[in-house]
Amino acid sequence: ARTCNTILIVLDAQKPMTQKQLIEKELEGFNIRLNKQPPNMLFRRKDKGGVSFTNTMKEKPKNLDLDTVQAILREYKIHNADVVLREDCTTDDLIDVIEGNAVYMPCIYVLNKIDAISMEELDLLDQVPHYVPISAADEWNLDELLETIWDYCKMIRIYTKPRGQIPDYNGPVILHNQTPTVGGFCDRLHKGIRSQFKYAWVWGRSVKHQPQKVGLSHTLMDEDVVQIVKKV
Repeated sequence: ARTCNTILIVLDAQKPMTQKQLIEKELEGFNIRLNKQPPNMLFRRKDKGGVSFTNTMKEKPKNLDLDTVQAILREYKIHNADVVLREDCTTDDLIDVIEGNAVYMPCIYVLNKIDAISMEELDLLDQVPHYVPISAADEWNLDELLETIWDYCKMIRIYTKPRGQIPDYNGPVILHNQTPTVGGFCDRLHKGIRSQFKYAWVWGRSVKHQPQKVGLSHTLMDEDVVQIVKKV
């Protein structure tokens, strides 16, 4: 679970939501943080100078101060460090930053068997964040589930176009939208392509001209078409 892009937790819409809390607690025990962003906090060890705590926010932090930070660091036998707070973090956030092994992962709660509950109950379940209601038996709302999975995985589709042929729309290359460069696209095709790369032609939303010649650092967008030109 720590290495996947998105976690799906399938829940029974007829059962109490305590099942959701039990699963979340178990994942928390493995340092998996669901639908959370890493704390906007700097933690840096140093050789001397004691503990320095800096708050860069306009308001006073609600959970952390110098005494609390020093007490937590002492538990880890850390006596010299800089801690810079850029948002209102909790003590648990500080512990995660110190230990450095927490994984922050998107999660979709798939509520199954919605065909067996009333509209009033469905309206109540609609208040649960990050959820998609489905009925696996009747195949209800599966298209929305697939679309939500795609959005949460933050992937984009890039189509290849061999020279002199039409693009291959049946087998897209999948890239993560954080680093969707032409270089990353080449690496997904074959590790040896970079050394042979000359330039690429790109069609799609990432370029002004159709096509446009680009290099390895060009950032691609969803459903772009790419043709690689190799060195002779």
